[in-house]
Amino acid sequence: MKIDRLMGIITILLQNGKTTAPYLAERFEVSRRTILRDLDTLCQAGIPIITEQGGRGGISIMEGYQLDRSLLTA
Repeated sequence: MKIDRLMGIITILLQNGKTTAPYLAERFEVSRRTILRDLDTLCQAGIPIITEQGGRGGISIMEGYQLDRSLLTA
């Protein structure tokens, strides 16, 4: 389910600091393209996702970002 995957991505990014699209794709058993679409969805929801290319690159959430609990209410 997409919402479970989105919350999982947020959790991984907040806990690990940085990860890669291939890792997330393998972890959630989806394609890299699906992960990139999910990251776009998170950005549109106001979560400051940062991507860096290259050998030391990856995906992270802007330093100092705190998850707003109102995002988790129904």
